[in-house]
Amino acid sequence: MLKTKDLYDLTHTRAASILENTTYPWDALSKIKDFILEIGPQLPKDEFDEVSEHVWIAKDAVIYPNNYIGAPAIIGHKTEVRPGAFIRGSALVGDNCVVGNSTELKNVILFDNVQVPHYNYVGDSILGYRSHMGAGSITSNVKSDKLLVVVKDGEEKIETGLKKIGAMLGDRVEVGCNSVLNPGTVIGRDSNVYPTSCVRGTVPPKSIWKNNGKITAKHD
Repeated sequence: MLKTKDLYDLTHTRAASILENTTYPWDALSKIKDFILEIGPQLPKDEFDEVSEHVWIAKDAVIYPNNYIGAPAIIGHKTEVRPGAFIRGSALVGDNCVVGNSTELKNVILFDNVQVPHYNYVGDSILGYRSHMGAGSITSNVKSDKLLVVVKDGEEKIETGLKKIGAMLGDRVEVGCNSVLNPGTVIGRDSNVYPTSCVRGTVPPKSIWKNNGKITAKHD
């Protein structure tokens, strides 16, 4: 469940060409900046404006006042960037997304229809199609001991070689309010995280992470 192909439907992102060549999604994190710089100039001029150097915003996006969008960045069709948003750069934001008030993005891929609408920090992370982070939920992207991040799935440990990894959220993941996703967290498709959770390791697809860290299967 840790592999890119198990987490994401790549038809819902402009980043498909860099993700489809990865075994694990975090392998794409170091490529986001250069990828945006490569495809930005190729975006249709009748659909996107380059509002400042290396910042491309769809003409039908809704950009409220009092926010910051740093280069390089792409903001997709009909996406809302609300007041107080701080997009630090290397942000590839899909179509029909919401980047909310006091939300900070840095080195991220947001698939289409992703919502990070209230007081979220999302750094060095990839959020799948229709995933949603509740108010105040954040990705922690650096370990407290500053060592390289190891992604863990039960007894399996994968050395990433990276110091900064936030969370990999599969398609349609729901993260409850005021939750913390620790470095290297991977959450499988269609899973939920209870509010005020502290999540580490991996959550299987179609599962629920509960407040005490217990994981249960979702029932149809």
